[in-house]
Amino acid sequence: MQIERPGVMRPVERPEPQPGHDQVLVRVSACGVCRTDLHLLDGELEIPHPPIIPGHQIVGTVIACGEPTEAAEPPPRPGTRVGIPWLGWTCGRCRYCLSGRENLCDRARFTGRDIDGGYAQSTLADQRYCFALPEGYSDLQLAPLLCAGLIGYRALGMTGDAERLGLFGFGSSAHIVAQVARFQGRRVFAFTRPGDRSTQAFALSLGAEWAGDSVTAPPEELDAAIVFASAGELVPVALGMLAKAGVVVCAGIHMSDIPSFPYSTLWGERVIRSVANLTRQDAREFLALAPQVPVRTDVHPYALADAALALEDLRHGRFVGSAVIDLATERSGARDPA
Repeated sequence: MQIERPGVMRPVERPEPQPGHDQVLVRVSACGVCRTDLHLLDGELEIPHPPIIPGHQIVGTVIACGEPTEAAEPPPRPGTRVGIPWLGWTCGRCRYCLSGRENLCDRARFTGRDIDGGYAQSTLADQRYCFALPEGYSDLQLAPLLCAGLIGYRALGMTGDAERLGLFGFGSSAHIVAQVARFQGRRVFAFTRPGDRSTQAFALSLGAEWAGDSVTAPPEELDAAIVFASAGELVPVALGMLAKAGVVVCAGIHMSDIPSFPYSTLWGERVIRSVANLTRQDAREFLALAPQVPVRTDVHPYALADAALALEDLRHGRFVGSAVIDLATERSGARDPA
């Protein structure tokens, strides 16, 4: 499934790509559906060189390896199950890369935006940005961990040791982060679209001690809030619910404009900050942590041909948890158990 231009995604047939130096060819089994894919389709995020195959929560099996360069580590062997995330390439030489902040590399390339992604039967990836995956998970269950989980984990780290944590927009990321936060001994407060009782019940089932509308004040002040929804108007709302020295973390790549608010809302050493992309260290840490929790993902599979439907269902909040494109079923004719 290829995005040709804003608003237009259609199926295409392409020759199977061949891996170049330091690349691996991966047979895709599952690819999570992310709101970033929707922003790319809608033209809210620029695609530098269209057309592009979207999808950056990729689970698959290595089927071929390109020649490694002299300095490269050995690639994963054919037959290895790997995960491919949003961050697909960095220069390794800039001030950000050399200081452990490769997520801020000015030359970074991203899977499904600059590099063809996982809404396809096979894809190429830089071997440096392929990750070993924990056992005990199906391919479908693993896919949401590779962005919803990773970005959520990085955002959670930005909250420090906050005890009372608010999650605004209880979708794919929040349903994973809630489990990690509870494992860490935090108290979780979930905020959903007004009137969305089913998602509020879902949040409570995952350990949230309170769930309500995004416009409703929780029973206590929050020590931190993570805004997963792309609605900028939620930032001052969340800020207004913080205790002194609290932090609001904006976890999305794209967000609508944040409206103005009085300085008194920020005063008291409150903080607003963003999260940009992820690092390989984030991936290693989170993928090791997930089975300890253990994180369980609530997944809703779609055929590749139904990718546009999956994005529309995501847009309108027609499911709880995560949507995943299931390519293994199309090849085998049998459902990969979730």
